[in-house]
Amino acid sequence: MADRAQHMAKSTGADPSKELRRRLGRWLKKRREDQALTQADLANLLGLRYYSFVSQVENGLGRIPQDLYEAWAKALDLPVQDFAWTVLAHLEPGLYRLLRDQPPPSPEDPVT
Repeated sequence: MADRAQHMAKSTGADPSKELRRRLGRWLKKRREDQALTQADLANLLGLRYYSFVSQVENGLGRIPQDLYEAWAKALDLPVQDFAWTVLAHLEPGLYRLLRDQPPPSPEDPVT
């Protein structure tokens, strides 16, 4: 995944980390919609004052604070560890590779 994003970045001039954040955002949005939650619903479950933060994350413009990983995973009815690995694979693919001793999965595949 990271290699593909880096190749795209070289050929298009795009920042690979931005593309990975956008892919993560699409994945998060799909999971939220699977739970029939609006951005405002999710923000409320997470104790956030503004739903615009959820929008920023889903559009690849923001990062989920680590102290919200567990709440975010539970709100989306996902196993917390799988959620954390998926976020790490998209935000820190090099660290993911070191910790898992394998390359990050493609963005369409959940981490297990």
